[in-house]
Amino acid sequence: MTRLVEFFIRRVIVEGESMTPRYSPGERLTAIRRWRAVRAGDVVVLRDPRGEDRWILKRCVEVTGRRLVLRGDNVDASTDSRHFGPVEARSVTYLLVARDRR
Repeated sequence: MTRLVEFFIRRVIVEGESMTPRYSPGERLTAIRRWRAVRAGDVVVLRDPRGEDRWILKRCVEVTGRRLVLRGDNVDASTDSRHFGPVEARSVTYLLVARDRR
C-alpha cells in the first residue's frame, strides 16, 4: 500500500536556493502525480533533465505545445530551462499542491 501512495503523492524537501524566497531550503512540500496539463505558473517536480539521478522543483513560465519552459523563482541561483532548454510536458511527474505544516 505504501508504494501505491508514493506513486501518487511525493514528499519533497527543498534543497538549494533556486526557489527562494517562496520556498526555502529544508522546507517540506507535498506534490501529487500530475492529473492535468501543466499551466504557466504551476510549480512542478520532475527528474533532472540533465540525466542526474535527482528530482528538481521549478516553476513553469511558458507552455508551447508539448514543451515547457521552467525557471527557478530565484533566477540568479537556479539551473533551469536557460541551461537545459525546454522540457517535454510528459517529463513533469508531479504538481506541487501544499506546504507541510510540521
